[in-house]
Amino acid sequence: MTDASPIYLFSYGTLQLRSVQIETFGRMLEGGPDVLPGYRREMVRITDPQVIAASGVDHHPIVLPSDDPTDAIDGAVFEITAAELAAADQYEVSDYKRVAVRLKSGKNAFVYVQA
Repeated sequence: MTDASPIYLFSYGTLQLRSVQIETFGRMLEGGPDVLPGYRREMVRITDPQVIAASGVDHHPIVLPSDDPTDAIDGAVFEITAAELAAADQYEVSDYKRVAVRLKSGKNAFVYVQA
C-alpha cells in the first residue's frame, strides 16, 4: 500500500518561473496562491552557474523565520510528485534547506528556507 497523500511545495521565488519549472521538472506545475505565515524574506547571491542559467538572475529570494507574528510571505503552492520534490532538492543550492510548514490555507507543504 502506498501513501496517496499529495505532496505540496510552496514557492515564493524562482520555482514559480516558467524557465525554472521546465528546466527542473520538465513541465509547468499546477498550483495557486497561498501564504507562508511567520517568515520574512531577504535576498541571497547565487553562484551556481546552472541555477543562474535557469533563473536568469544571480540574486534569489530566501526566507527565514521571523519574530514578528504578522510577517508572512506570499507565493504559490504546487502539487508535485516525489520525483519532482527530489528534482527541487537538486535545484536549490546549499544556502537553502527544505522544511515542512503549514500554509495559511491549512495545507501542509515543503518550502526551502535559509539553511
